[in-house]
Amino acid sequence: MVGIFSLVTGWPGPSGFGSSSTAEQVTQGIDGTNLTAIITGGASGIGLETSRVLALRGVHVIIGVRNVKAANEAKKTILTEIETARVDVLELDLCSIRSIRAFADNFIALNLHLNILINNAGIMFCPFQLSQDGIEVQFATNHIGHFLLTELLLDKMKNTVKTTGIQGRIVNLSSIAHTHCYKNGIRFDHINAKDGYNDKRAYGQSKLANILHANELSRRLQEEGVNVTVNSVHPGLIMTPLFRHSAVLMRGGDDLLRGPPPTAEGSHREILCRLQ
Repeated sequence: MVGIFSLVTGWPGPSGFGSSSTAEQVTQGIDGTNLTAIITGGASGIGLETSRVLALRGVHVIIGVRNVKAANEAKKTILTEIETARVDVLELDLCSIRSIRAFADNFIALNLHLNILINNAGIMFCPFQLSQDGIEVQFATNHIGHFLLTELLLDKMKNTVKTTGIQGRIVNLSSIAHTHCYKNGIRFDHINAKDGYNDKRAYGQSKLANILHANELSRRLQEEGVNVTVNSVHPGLIMTPLFRHSAVLMRGGDDLLRGPPPTAEGSHREILCRLQ
């Protein structure tokens, strides 16, 4: 009950911050001028605010996004507010292994450090479909895409830590929806099976994978003695484009995870599946 009370009221926790704290408040006083961060899906919602505030603190922000036009508009918005912001856009489609590899190659070719990787982009509650690589699309985008991206950039981050002495950070945006998964957790033998597919449980499955990825990668890096922290985070119920298009999603709690969509083929579901 204390957790729910704090969440609703914004009452601060041991850190001094609570659910009502803004990103600007949390980062107040931080100088990020020597840092470079990659943020997937950094052109809208949580990703855009993360990009803006990191840029405000002097971080060189690389936005990885499928919709390059939207990302360039977001970049203009940030530069209008923060004239000294360092923001670049690189194309990244997390549904495509080829695109992920191209993004990693393009970033490495920039010869920049990599201090922070925020695996933020995602899709939600999609009707069953496969990615171009033949993987269930929510699992492909939310987990496989970020898993591969992290693996391709890990040596760059390790080298950055060695060169600069600055701790690296990897953050996976997960969700409390990981608790609403399939009965036996991740359906490893049936990831791409249409039979028994449930859009919400498939989303929960992908979010559980985000957490397991972060936990195992953190363990391995600690064993290696690499100064990189890896965490998964539930961002809370936040108004983003994912929620803007569907009133039913704003009910939160059990309704969010268990309630049926208003129609079997509601247009909002197609919108949610295209967002990244």
